Amino acid sequence: MDDKTKKDYFEKLYNEIFPVVIKVSYHVTKDMDAAQDVCQDAFIKLYHRVDTFQSVEDAKYWLIRVVKNLSFNYLEHEKVKNRAFDKIKHKPSFSDDTGEKELLKKDAVEKVNQALDQLPENLKAPLVLREFGGMNYKEIGAALGISESNVKIRIFRAREALGKLLPVGEVYVP
Repeated sequence: MDDKTKKDYFEKLYNEIFPVVIKVSYHVTKDMDAAQDVCQDAFIKLYHRVDTFQSVEDAKYWLIRVVKNLSFNYLEHEKVKNRAFDKIKHKPSFSDDTGEKELLKKDAVEKVNQALDQLPENLKAPLVLREFGGMNYKEIGAALGISESNVKIRIFRAREALGKLLPVGEVYVP
């Protein structure tokens, strides 16, 4: 693959895959700056291997695994560096909602993130890829290396566990 073709192919992969992997990384790290750094590192790795992938889908699944692993490595590094990782970090958002609604939304996001953090990784990863990454069951299975039916089971169990952790009426749903 010549340099021009490689660059064009990489650019196509970047435009198609970046929106998914940034969401995956953000929901693992809870930090947009860290998620962007993780994605940048992952795309550098992809650039060096771009000509080894047969299809966009192969590259996508490989990159999702790399981003997921790099995100968890980032978390482990941060835990060692600073044991106070329990703080939830969010970018400020601007809207015309009342202050009360904004507080309720912020509280809801915090409760959901805390509940997600309590899930075991084998349940959390498929749920995050489905709900925040917008992936279907087949894509999640390929990305995580598990069967489509196992993905469905894990997502069901994750939602069931979240239902127990977030009783009805305790979380504001806009």
